[in-house]
Amino acid sequence: MAMAMSDSGASRLRQQLESGGFEARLYVKQLSQQSDGDRDLQEHRQRIQALAEETAQNLKRNVYQNYRQFIETAREISYLESEMYQLSHLLTEQKSSLESIPLTLLPAAAAAGAAAASGGEEGVGGAGGRDHLRGQAGFFSTPGGASRDGSGPGEEGKQRTLTTLLEKVEGCRHLLETPGQYLVYNGDLVEYDADHMAQLQRVHGFLMNDCLLVATWLPQRRGMYRYNALYSLDGLAVVNVKDNPPMKDMFKLLMFPESRIFQAENAKIKREWLEVLEDTKRALSEKRRREQEEAAAPRGPPQVTSKATNPFEDDEEEEPAVPEVEEEKVDLSMEWIQELPEDLDVCIAQRDFEGAVDLLDKLNHYLEDKPSPPPVKELRAKVEERVRQLTEVLVFELSPDRSLRGGPKATRRAVSQLIRLGQCTKACELFLRNRAAAVHTAIRQLRIEGATLLYIHKLCHVFFTSLLETAREFEIDFAGTDSGCYSAFVVWARSAMGMFVDAFSKQVFDSKESLSTAAECVKVAKEHCQQLGDIGLDLTFIIHALLVKDIQGALHSYKEIIIEATKHRNSEEMWRRMNLMTPEALGKLKEEMKSCGVSNFEQYTGDDCWVNLSYTVVAFTKQTMGFLEEALKLYFPELHMVLLESLVEIILVAVQHVDYSLRCEQDPEKKAFIRQNASFLYETVLPVVEKRFEEGVGKPAKQLQDLRNASRLIRVNPESTTSVV
Repeated sequence: MAMAMSDSGASRLRQQLESGGFEARLYVKQLSQQSDGDRDLQEHRQRIQALAEETAQNLKRNVYQNYRQFIETAREISYLESEMYQLSHLLTEQKSSLESIPLTLLPAAAAAGAAAASGGEEGVGGAGGRDHLRGQAGFFSTPGGASRDGSGPGEEGKQRTLTTLLEKVEGCRHLLETPGQYLVYNGDLVEYDADHMAQLQRVHGFLMNDCLLVATWLPQRRGMYRYNALYSLDGLAVVNVKDNPPMKDMFKLLMFPESRIFQAENAKIKREWLEVLEDTKRALSEKRRREQEEAAAPRGPPQVTSKATNPFEDDEEEEPAVPEVEEEKVDLSMEWIQELPEDLDVCIAQRDFEGAVDLLDKLNHYLEDKPSPPPVKELRAKVEERVRQLTEVLVFELSPDRSLRGGPKATRRAVSQLIRLGQCTKACELFLRNRAAAVHTAIRQLRIEGATLLYIHKLCHVFFTSLLETAREFEIDFAGTDSGCYSAFVVWARSAMGMFVDAFSKQVFDSKESLSTAAECVKVAKEHCQQLGDIGLDLTFIIHALLVKDIQGALHSYKEIIIEATKHRNSEEMWRRMNLMTPEALGKLKEEMKSCGVSNFEQYTGDDCWVNLSYTVVAFTKQTMGFLEEALKLYFPELHMVLLESLVEIILVAVQHVDYSLRCEQDPEKKAFIRQNASFLYETVLPVVEKRFEEGVGKPAKQLQDLRNASRLIRVNPESTTSVV
């Protein structure tokens, strides 16, 4: 019975939660009102949790069922796709068979007619056999087997063989559009990872007379492949990999910006791959060289028209014919020039940036002051492509995505090669961007310690050391370059200083540290900034400009604290002498006043431990002098008026209170005591403030002189009993 009630309750709860107008807030409110106590809420919570777990299990079960159905559907689609490819392959073979019938019968018929006329049968078999052999050119055709004009039956046979073979490779129909292209060699290979030497996949290589196609196996469709990559032989370098059991029969292909390692079935096939690749590359290079020589060959001189052909031409007006200057030829047949594109590819693949730039400098020096016929333009076009690839690699070396370890010296190699390539501006930009990322990372990795001053010491050390190292490395790398790079460095230094000030202000000013702590932190930052003067870099004005708002805010905030504390003490002022109770306390007060600059404090001390001054005036003196000392540590010219106005506001609060009390007090003894405190303020405290301000700033302040010279700063109505502050 209880089980039935529980099931019905769970069913009602599920229906309630699944209803369209369910509102969680209203439901919880009603549940809290209807429950008798904590036990009911706990039981209801358990029911909801059980329902949630049941729902999660149902959801997992549905997902699993859907996943199984998806796998079955995918398997059916794969089977159907395999059958479609098989059907397409059969249709292609039938089409090829039908197309080959006229090509084999027509020569035979012609030969048969000739044999009937001569009475012999040998011509039929010979002609048919030769054409059949031409039509069935195999996978191991050599470049020399193709006729040069590409119009003979042998060329048609090679093209037909290539067409039939490549129809088994998905996604390579564009290869058939290249005229004069034929298959040289093909075979199965196994690809290995270049870094870890782990087996990756089975592939099939198709070597054409001008490129290499790599296709991957399709396990579900036997004899079919999928296009993987196509590499031009001009930019391909072949490297023999030394056998290191169990890794053997391997060779490496280098093509910017990657390299791939393949394993042949045995040593013989590996040797065949290496030989046929080199032979094909050599044949292609020789073909290109012949084309360049033919293009550079001088044309015959134009025919000169005889004078007799124009009887009306006056001999006197005839101008002498200007002989046509024959275009100077440039010798590009040297081996190092022929192999230059491939050598550049190898240098780029092996990260030999200096070697690549040396080759480019050698070529530029050789072609300097030489004409630019079509072969030279073609060579320059190939070289420019390699220069672009080399530039991309060097740019990647300097990108912030690379490891930032090693400091600025780690970028010297890439920067120097970019400068040699004439990319000075780009090298400067990338170098500074790399260093900005390094500085930002170093600042972010700093641990925020409990003590603010300790963190600021670490922050300044990390930032200014990085800035100093960057400046020195910049001076080494870009010495003798355009002066615009140095302007870019100054702009970057200002941006980096902004990054530093953000971290500095967040820790010092945003956390509402005391003015003394802020002053010490700013002092540390200034000292580190002055170290940059050793290399002729002065950024002090930048750090002043970036910190001025935060320091103004700190001065204003601390000024308000002092004013508020002074007003609070003024409200409780009883105008009584101070009794310090012990000689030690009196001696400590004398030392404090002496450190504040009040040297004649002895004349205000009385018998025993009495001081002939009010507690309010003494506290105000210590607080004001402390504020002045800390503010002078923060001082720079942009803060002159802010500091001066803050001092005037603080002093006004004290002198207004003394003036008001002197006007309102009726007791003669207290009135005399107030005059003594006023005399201390005007004749002792204000001169000390004025003198210390002038020492710290370097010039006197007229506003403070006016305060000291005035007998009263604010005239209060004698009949009034309120103070105007």
